[in-house]
Amino acid sequence: MTNEATPATGNGKNLTYRMVAGVVKPFLFMVSTRDWKGTEHFPTDSGFIAAGNHMTNLDPLTFAHFLYDTARPPRILAKSSLWKVPVLRTVLDRTGMIPVQRNTAGAAASLAEAVRQLRAGECVAVFPEGTLTRDPGLWPMAGKTGAARLALSSRVPVIPVAQWGPQLILPQYSKRLSLFPRKKVSMHAGPPVDLDDLYDRPLDAAVLVEATERIMAAITALLEGIRQEEAPTVRYDMRRTVKDVPTEKDPS
Repeated sequence: MTNEATPATGNGKNLTYRMVAGVVKPFLFMVSTRDWKGTEHFPTDSGFIAAGNHMTNLDPLTFAHFLYDTARPPRILAKSSLWKVPVLRTVLDRTGMIPVQRNTAGAAASLAEAVRQLRAGECVAVFPEGTLTRDPGLWPMAGKTGAARLALSSRVPVIPVAQWGPQLILPQYSKRLSLFPRKKVSMHAGPPVDLDDLYDRPLDAAVLVEATERIMAAITALLEGIRQEEAPTVRYDMRRTVKDVPTEKDPS
């Protein structure tokens, strides 16, 4: 990875990040209004994990905008397939994004790089669900254990973030943007997820599942507050539920 700056050496907003932000932010200001809360929960003296829900392919931009403007430039865990696009690969590398090598021997390298970034004081952004939610009501579904493994390995704070509104601009599985009128985009962060009692336990399946559920529960509670609704009592789980859903073609 090529990082032109980090929080340890300055404000972390390197030239490439500023250039990308200079394009993305005006677009988001044009199509959305902001409802941002909970920024006081972001640590200022250490690295941290920002864990958010995932509804649409616009989520990474709105999530990054929230973190960039209120905390620090996030290093986002992204699908390794994005690095196959030549120009995009350069942008991803220069902004410190982290390729996720799913279900391969490279997965350990992705984890190690994310831990290294966190220990260097960076913000690493993750979508614990691993893909767009399949829940019919767009509630957070059961998470994968990658975010929990990262949290327990690094022992940095995990800040839950719920977002609602990006799906009004770019509906799930759609390629057609709804630009006007401007849509309200809510981004609410909460206090760190309590994982202290899990740190010294063996990093086995039971511990990872417990940590994952705590992270997803914190995100869901924040989303309930935004939507003023109650989430389903049983979390949608792709591993147990078989439903016909559109094929996810766009990277997230």
